[in-house]
Amino acid sequence: MVPAPARFVDLLDRYDGFLFDAYGVLVDASGARAGAEHAIARVRAAGKPLRVVTNDASRLPATAAARFAGLGLAITADEVVSSGQLLAGHVAAAGLAGARALVLGTADARAWAARAGLDARAPGAPGADDLDAIVIADDGGFSLRDGLDAALTAGARALARGRALALVCPNPDLVYPRGGDAHGFTAGALALMLEAGLRRLHPAAPAVVYLGKPAPALFELARASVGGDARLVMVGDQLETDIAGARAAGLDAALVTGVSRWTAGAAPPDRAPHWLLDDLS
Repeated sequence: MVPAPARFVDLLDRYDGFLFDAYGVLVDASGARAGAEHAIARVRAAGKPLRVVTNDASRLPATAAARFAGLGLAITADEVVSSGQLLAGHVAAAGLAGARALVLGTADARAWAARAGLDARAPGAPGADDLDAIVIADDGGFSLRDGLDAALTAGARALARGRALALVCPNPDLVYPRGGDAHGFTAGALALMLEAGLRRLHPAAPAVVYLGKPAPALFELARASVGGDARLVMVGDQLETDIAGARAAGLDAALVTGVSRWTAGAAPPDRAPHWLLDDLS
């Protein structure tokens, strides 16, 4: 498949609904992205549903919606589909209900973990070094160096005691856009670091379980929330998560130039978007 250059407005008549990534498409760390407000308004004017399908597990939907509103983006909490929502299913399936979990992330990330049935603890909190699980949810909300050191130490102690430590990362993204051409590391990169450190100390340490995009569950949640057989397109900025995940879920995909740039032959065919957008104009 050869991706076709397009403008967002050209896609309005082709699809019944729109799925947007958050960071790198609608917003970045500096604010709303170019064209985002107009794209949302155009979808509303066309009477079509939209969802924000995000690997960001650092905000509850109401918190995310409030941030969007502050940036001029009219998105409701019900329209936010977050990887934090996948924690509950994983906790139940893995038999982790009630597990003592150190959560690297914000207060909202700990709320996601608590809602999922975990005994969620922040780095440095009482009992935070007595663990059954570590949830790597975000790069913010805690002292990065101290928090990672605490997770490494507590995880190693749990393994030394013979516990079946669980490592869970709702956000597989390695990097995120900070605005302009600046980028930063996020939860997926921290998870790789923690996994490597634990395996240096305990070669049989467990692998991290990743929950968000490109795994299909988040797209299935979004599709179910829209309902029916609507033809949807996922608009994302990362080939490895947004585009590969959408393609695997049987959805069309549009790549906004950002973290990823499309170069023919440089990515596997299953990461090829249907459309190439410079922005959301």
